Amino acid sequence: MPQLRSHQHLVAGIAQAIARQETGVRDVLAAVTPGGGKSLLPVLMGARLFDAGVIDRVCWIVPRDSLRRQAEEAFVDPLWRDALGHSMALRAAENGADLCRGLQGYITTYQAVAAAPDLHLQEFQRHRYLIAIDELHHLPAVGDTDQLTTGAEETSWSRSILPLLENAAARLLMSGTLERADGRPILWLPYRAPHGVRKMREIDFKAPGWAIVGYSRRQALAEKAILPVTFGAMDGSATWLDAERTTRSVEALSRAGENSRDALFTALRTGFATAMLREAFRSCREHRAKRRAEMRLPGGSDGKGLGKLLVIAPDQDTARSYLDTLRGWMPAEQAGRMVRLAISESRDAHEVVASFRLRPVPSILVSVAMAYEGLDAPAITHVACLTHIRSRPWLEQAIARATRVDPHAGPYDQQRALIYHPADELFDRFRTMVETQQGIRALVKSRRPQHELPLERATDREPEVIPLESNATALSFAVVAPGPDFGGPARDHGEPPVTPSAAEHYLRQRIGQLVAAQVIEDEDNNLVADGPVGYHTYNAVLKRLMNKARSAMSLSELEAAIGWLERNRLSDHLHLVADDPQYRWSSRRRGPATHRPGPMPGALGRPPAPLGGGGTPKPGKQ
Repeated sequence: MPQLRSHQHLVAGIAQAIARQETGVRDVLAAVTPGGGKSLLPVLMGARLFDAGVIDRVCWIVPRDSLRRQAEEAFVDPLWRDALGHSMALRAAENGADLCRGLQGYITTYQAVAAAPDLHLQEFQRHRYLIAIDELHHLPAVGDTDQLTTGAEETSWSRSILPLLENAAARLLMSGTLERADGRPILWLPYRAPHGVRKMREIDFKAPGWAIVGYSRRQALAEKAILPVTFGAMDGSATWLDAERTTRSVEALSRAGENSRDALFTALRTGFATAMLREAFRSCREHRAKRRAEMRLPGGSDGKGLGKLLVIAPDQDTARSYLDTLRGWMPAEQAGRMVRLAISESRDAHEVVASFRLRPVPSILVSVAMAYEGLDAPAITHVACLTHIRSRPWLEQAIARATRVDPHAGPYDQQRALIYHPADELFDRFRTMVETQQGIRALVKSRRPQHELPLERATDREPEVIPLESNATALSFAVVAPGPDFGGPARDHGEPPVTPSAAEHYLRQRIGQLVAAQVIEDEDNNLVADGPVGYHTYNAVLKRLMNKARSAMSLSELEAAIGWLERNRLSDHLHLVADDPQYRWSSRRRGPATHRPGPMPGALGRPPAPLGGGGTPKPGKQ
């Protein structure tokens, strides 16, 4: 059985106290170092409060769509279901009617809430919700009057989520950092008044109604919950044309001074990046070969526990260039399946990220921002951090992709997390902050003099430079110190659990197969007296019978529809659409040539285990 880590024990105890009405706490803040195990906290708190009748449902809000599946998996993980004795399930919901569809809650994104705030607010007003917000530091306080401005997108997220926080029965707020790069306060958090000459903003640990749980890198390393990090810093020269088209150059990124930003921009798009990619690629390949020998696997074979490489690029065009470079170093028959790209412009990006997480291949993933935050892929052993972003929260998330303990990779002491990065002054400053600061205090920032080096996200405006060339000149390694303290054994997950959205997708496809099969059978056996009918016709009949489109059905309704199709013929109910003018118009537009569907795609394989009960649907009124 899995064991709880110290911060998970604390959150479970707080939830138990709330359930027994032993405390007035309704807000729980979990400041957990990236990779420390935040994803179990909504399960722990949700299961206890649900069983006690304190809440009816759970809403888990994540910062990006690629994290919704991971959140679903946390609630259906069979080991934790057995350990905690819970049977809750949440579905990854789109904005539409019936967000939960018979389950005990739903998972959505900041963007989805901002797109339909009234939909989510009405849901919170109808039911008692535990709201769990992941990576809360993305949300700035809406009433802040700081001189520095924040992007309209983040502000709209905060304004849309604030009413949900106000209407929730209980709140679980999670983040790997309690500071923002722009210095603004974070939504909903309790702060002391800024004080001192530098006006530091600090969390109020004694705020009434709050329970604050911390889990630092030092604690996580002591409990062997994450891996120690080795940084491989690569130095090099760079040459570029500035905005006035004057040639500029630096002999070393580590001594670029006020030219750090332009030099870094150049290095990431020229020969320096290629050299750093090659070093990370070589190191990962050697590590995989060593692990393959230890596991006695045949040469070139794939398996879990070998190690993987994550490449974080500065932008999507450069990511494509990195992809081509990496594939060029591999045999053609391997390149396509071993090296994949996941960027927002790719239609299959989420499927690629899921494959990288859950399968032995691909072994190399190139991305920009999709895979840096919250990606739970313990197989990652190497990260090529080829990005010019230098904010502490962003980089902490990036390096944490390699610090998760892999249950398939052998003893803890033999696992590694190796981060390759440019040896610029800003990254070195970030490392110093990780080793010396807790990350619970933020400086109330004023406008910065132009000559000061910014340690912040630098993607809003790219330098007006033309990169010419760069070269790698030196590579050095250092193990980052555990860092200051904040005021479980590895386990084999086995096969990935079936999430509600995956089950819905399978069942909808299964219904499509059954409908298409009836069309072919009826036409081949001349069972339809009125001439040939098609897939569209039978789908319309099924929708009338079920009183609902299958895209809007819950799991139990989808299962019931499959049961009905296995026992009945749609051709016996064609009269339901005979007098429908909307259907006749739609049929004429399609024309007779498009009525007969082609064969359905290949077999879907073993169906996922159902998550809800079945039942017989009630046909609609005839």
